[in-house]
Amino acid sequence: MAKWCFSLGINLKRVEVIEDDEDEIVEAVRRMSDRYDFVVTSGGIGPTHDDITYQSIAKAFDLKLILHEGAYARMKKLSKPRKSEPNFSWDVDSPAKTARLRMVRLPIDESRDLAKQALFPRDDLWVPISVVNGNIHILPGVPRLFESLLEGVKPFIVDRLVDPEGKGICRIIISTPLPESSVADYLTDLAARVAPQGVKVGSYPRWGKKNNTVTLVGRDMKYLESFVPEVIQNVKGKRVQTEGEDDEAEVKAT
Repeated sequence: MAKWCFSLGINLKRVEVIEDDEDEIVEAVRRMSDRYDFVVTSGGIGPTHDDITYQSIAKAFDLKLILHEGAYARMKKLSKPRKSEPNFSWDVDSPAKTARLRMVRLPIDESRDLAKQALFPRDDLWVPISVVNGNIHILPGVPRLFESLLEGVKPFIVDRLVDPEGKGICRIIISTPLPESSVADYLTDLAARVAPQGVKVGSYPRWGKKNNTVTLVGRDMKYLESFVPEVIQNVKGKRVQTEGEDDEAEVKAT
């Protein structure tokens, strides 16, 4: 997700990992929704007893869990038969059907447009992205599904991006043989000079390697490029495309 945000120019502000505890989820989602304009949750929306994300987020905003008929119809159409449930029928009430319905009972705000509260980015998947309070997007935790649905979110948020064309954020990487202490003063000065243009200067030690990393990150590639010769000279480094491409193990005297 961090890479996805970077590619779209979204500033990723915070990542939290919390347990499957209702109070934890309620507190976190209220705080996140109030503080940030785009929030994503991952996991806890399956059919078992510990999948409590939907019910916890519903509680956080005093909403009801309501069967989403569109999601239910897609589930029946797109779900594949399971060999372990040869007698399963959508027309007969059963523990298996009850468990599946947990996944399409969504937190619904009846005062809002229903179409904006459940997104279906993929025609071949029944799994919805439930949207709560206008900015919370509830995704599954299975990595393959999470990545696929996250990619499908872009058309729904593109008009909210700083750069609607989705050019994203630019990063220049410079490898330096100097220790951080030797370049600290220069990088501090550089960071102060470029900050008004929204550029961030990074310095990263690479333990056990011969070279460390300096980065320039911003939205205006032409502006970033104008500083490359200066940075290379001051850190006695060279530009690389990916961190570690010039890796060499640090040689220690014995």
